[in-house]
Amino acid sequence: MLRTIHIRHLAVVDELNLELDRGMTVLTGETGAGKSILLDALGLALGDRADSGVIRSGADRAEIGAEFLIDERDDAAQWLREHDLDDEGQCLLRRTVGRDGRSRGFINGRPVPMQSLRELGERLVDIHGQHAHQSLLRSGAQREALDAYAGHPALLTTVAEEYRRWRELRQRLDELQASHAQREDRLELLRYQVDELRALALAEDELQRLVEEHDRLANLNQLREGSQSVLAALSDDEQGALADGLEHIAAELERLQGYDAALGEVVQMVREAAVQASEAGHELRRYVEGLNLDPQRLEEVDQRLGLIHDLARKHQVKAEALIAHGEALESELAELEGAGVALEETTAALAACEAAYAAAAQELGASRRRAAKRLSRAVTENMQRLGMAEGRFEIALTEQEGFSAQGGERVAFLVSANPGQPPQPLAKVASGGELARISLAIQVITVSTGHIPTLIFDEVDVGIGGGIAEIVGRLLRRLGEERQVLCVTHQPQVASLAHQHLLVSKRSDRRSTVSQVAPLQGEDRVAEVARMLGGLEMTEQTLSHAREMIERGQAQDDSD
Repeated sequence: MLRTIHIRHLAVVDELNLELDRGMTVLTGETGAGKSILLDALGLALGDRADSGVIRSGADRAEIGAEFLIDERDDAAQWLREHDLDDEGQCLLRRTVGRDGRSRGFINGRPVPMQSLRELGERLVDIHGQHAHQSLLRSGAQREALDAYAGHPALLTTVAEEYRRWRELRQRLDELQASHAQREDRLELLRYQVDELRALALAEDELQRLVEEHDRLANLNQLREGSQSVLAALSDDEQGALADGLEHIAAELERLQGYDAALGEVVQMVREAAVQASEAGHELRRYVEGLNLDPQRLEEVDQRLGLIHDLARKHQVKAEALIAHGEALESELAELEGAGVALEETTAALAACEAAYAAAAQELGASRRRAAKRLSRAVTENMQRLGMAEGRFEIALTEQEGFSAQGGERVAFLVSANPGQPPQPLAKVASGGELARISLAIQVITVSTGHIPTLIFDEVDVGIGGGIAEIVGRLLRRLGEERQVLCVTHQPQVASLAHQHLLVSKRSDRRSTVSQVAPLQGEDRVAEVARMLGGLEMTEQTLSHAREMIERGQAQDDSD
């Protein structure tokens, strides 16, 4: 609900801070006092268009701020979270309009485009009258109002979910069909490449082993000659093999150790070296004896390595990556070979989804048609109570082609306000007063299902009086029991039924004119209602009548 509104330098308002409460609040005052300025200011805070003409004379800019109390379950709270503009449950809107024509909007202190103010505003306030925020003029809002009145959220969810599934399957099928034309050519190439790599049958570490074996076979003579030379130095050299020399050195050091025990560690190291040299000689001899020239094996390894590198060049990958490349081709081949099956399965799934959607949409449409009849009768009755004796309200449901998350029909509110006049769309109703009263008639019926917390009615009592005006007041008061209602009125019958009463007055001097707003209580309120009752003089009888109307309004049980 709207908690406070701050206006500065807007039209005839110099500066105004106003606190509002729950229930039904009326704004009254003399003609021209500026009663609609509050609604204009609120419209600006909610993103309405503005120009520098709204700025008070002598000021550089106009500024409007509005604070709303919101429930975490409200649509507005969800919108704030989705747009990362929530601030611990606060909802502060601010709008400035500069003399240079520049306009800025803020939500919880953060600058936002006007579109964001409008989107959030549609979830906070609904203004009925000759203003921009008339949600019931939008086809989507009419459908939502009917659905809320029908009370079939499960059906709405089912239809939306089936539509989402249908859209995903349709997109998948389109993708499969688009790739089908290129599929056969790609399949032929993939099968050839995969067969080629399968025939190669390259093992995981085979390439490394082949390279090592090829190096050994290709350099066999060098390996043999070098190994024999080292072997001779270790144990076969006539001038004294290394192992024998080390044994001799160890013996001499042992003799010297008898004179100095400190040589013991050196003796140990030399003896270990002699043992290692001897064992190395034995191992090297066995290695040399096993070095047999095998030209045929060398040729086989050469051919195998050549085949591997040829295929790697053909597939434009490194030889080391050939196995991974083959696995990727196998995976793509399997996917494409399964594409035909996927195409058939997706086609069947889409057909099943279309049937499920059609069944859910048909059930939703039937529920809407039943609710439309009930709502049409109830709103028609309220219209006739509100002074449109021959008024008629109808809801037209027309089928729409294709699929939609909202179901299979368009919803349109149609109205005939006068005898002989055919029903026409609500948006085409010419009279602003009639439109406001029709909106009121609808709101009263759907109040328990509505979701916008603040309703504003701008002069819904234009052209009515007497008993009809009192009925309007009672309907507004009944709405105020459920949601916050603000009403600009000229009718004392309406004003006397409000929970709160605000007086808009204008003060002028030679330099300027200023509008002011003040809450009325007690005798001040009685005096204002008496003024609205009319008459050239404020008599005790008029005051008594006004007092009686207020007392009766506060005492009435709002049951009708």
